Amino acid sequence: MTSLTERARGLWPEEHRPGNPDASTSAALSGFLEQLTFAGADEIVAMLRDQAPYLVDGQMSVWARNLAYRLACLQRPDDPELLRAAGQSLYSHGPDWDDIAEELQRRADQLDGQGEKSEAG
Repeated sequence: MTSLTERARGLWPEEHRPGNPDASTSAALSGFLEQLTFAGADEIVAMLRDQAPYLVDGQMSVWARNLAYRLACLQRPDDPELLRAAGQSLYSHGPDWDDIAEELQRRADQLDGQGEKSEAG
């Protein structure tokens, strides 16, 4: 079985950038979305880390990355590191999602605060 990371790497090869989909790109996208839908948080986070160098050049689209973070955060709503990473990802694409990014950062800070209280108490 192809891993989620391998599917993400093959999602848009040079000759099939978003905006010019053909049959092979559609098949890659379908496979990626299907596997992402049922992936566990560990697999999603590993794929996102693998794809991090390619975020600047747009190889992994904003919507695909946002969807991946969203699915991982739904599985790990109490993971401050993941919430911060998701918030940072949203900040990197203009002000449209800044309010959601700020909420993710606040939630991560609250979780860190709870952890400190339980360790001290």
